Amino acid sequence: MHHGAVPNLRLPRLPSRAGTALTAVVGGLCLAASVPPWGWWPLAFVGVALWDRLLAGAPAKARFLRSWLLGVCWLGPAMLWMFDLTAPGYPVAVAVFGAYVGVAGLAVPGRADRSWVRWLAVPGAFTLAEAARWTFPFGGVPLATTAMSQAAAPLGQVARVLCAIGVVFFVGVGGVALSAAYERRWRWAAGAAAAVVLASALAVLAPSGHDLRPIEVAIVQGGGKQGTRAANTDAREVFQRHLDASALVVPPVDLVLWPENVVDVEGPISTHTEGQKLSALARSLDATVIAGVTEGEGPEEFVNASVVYLPDGTEAGRYEKVRRVPFGEYVPFRGLIESIAGKGAGLPERDARAGTGPAVLDTPVGRVGVSISWEIFFTNRGRDATLHGGQILLNPTNGSSYWLTQVQTQQVASSRLRAIESGRWVLQAAPTGFSAVVDPDGRVIARTSISEQAVLQEVVALRDGDTIATVIGPLPVVVLSALMVALAWLLEWRRGRRRDEVDDAGPSVA
Repeated sequence: MHHGAVPNLRLPRLPSRAGTALTAVVGGLCLAASVPPWGWWPLAFVGVALWDRLLAGAPAKARFLRSWLLGVCWLGPAMLWMFDLTAPGYPVAVAVFGAYVGVAGLAVPGRADRSWVRWLAVPGAFTLAEAARWTFPFGGVPLATTAMSQAAAPLGQVARVLCAIGVVFFVGVGGVALSAAYERRWRWAAGAAAAVVLASALAVLAPSGHDLRPIEVAIVQGGGKQGTRAANTDAREVFQRHLDASALVVPPVDLVLWPENVVDVEGPISTHTEGQKLSALARSLDATVIAGVTEGEGPEEFVNASVVYLPDGTEAGRYEKVRRVPFGEYVPFRGLIESIAGKGAGLPERDARAGTGPAVLDTPVGRVGVSISWEIFFTNRGRDATLHGGQILLNPTNGSSYWLTQVQTQQVASSRLRAIESGRWVLQAAPTGFSAVVDPDGRVIARTSISEQAVLQEVVALRDGDTIATVIGPLPVVVLSALMVALAWLLEWRRGRRRDEVDDAGPSVA
């Protein structure tokens, strides 16, 4: 080579603008199709691989815009249920959460001369974007997540060790394996693929707790039309449907679980006939009954609780929901919003009072963990129940107002992840479906259909012992992800510095 000649470097060839847009759309749709209700889980890896191809050799602005478009095409279809809830809020939410993926694209050094530097950052950046979306704003919106996509897949077992966020990380690693194979970097492809397989295999062997004793449980689903809201529903009819469905319970039974919100009263439940009927039900079945009760407390506040009735009919303890649904159970910045849009403005009239106690209830059956509805989507709510001695996890929920079945299927996937993380059986009870029984390995043992009146009656086990995920929580994976992104940028910076030093030195002299 002549002195001072430019080396013949093979730079990545940038595709056309239309080609990159199409790749982003297809990548986003692959991620959307991987989550419930579709659940084509291998497409999650394809989606991440296509995202990596979009980042390769791209400048910062392009990395953000391509990643944002991919995020919009992922979350737009996967969060379509929100359109019926709030038509103006739906596109805003999709655009904002798409920006989380856009920022993740910025966090990956796309200009790296060596692909492996970029591949260090891709799983970490993708994981950090999901962790941020699960946390901010208003406590996070962990719906349509890549962890859900793997709940029924072998990789879902990683949640037993590294929580659901660890599943996201290894989806990122699997995407890198596919992208490396596309570049014919077979060592990287094989290494990344082996890491995914090894993580899944080791997770199966990891501790998951042990059985204490079997109990007979019954989950009551009253049935009724899907897509109905509280304002258009007679609370007495909902209560009566569940009372009627409870006649399908076959004694002997130890625990009967009713869904969230199916008892709706003003003031304490103990002062109403509904409370008397629940007491009578517990006595007639000689069982512990746990019912979802909403109690109005004046014009501005209400309580969302799971209330325990003992076999002798005595009311004995309650768990009040801690993690509330923003704009569903409380309105952030209510004063500001109402000053702009007017009082009401289609918002809930009252805010739920946030509970403060641990996520457990002591019953004659044993100590039960409780994650009411929205709480089941959060690792730390199920973990709180287990750390406080919960021997089984209950998820009374109310999905009757939602359009389509996206939220319901994603909730079942979340119940599966919580079961794997905690090593506990999970009982999900919904007024119009889906109700489900999930074992500690995340397998759905029984599930109802939408709108049917039904009782799921099964023998399950109270369990003890901690999983690794229960002990360490999600933070180690978040820290690891941040370190991998930082390492990639450090290596890229050092590479760039050495390149600048060579350029400053000029051509060598013979």
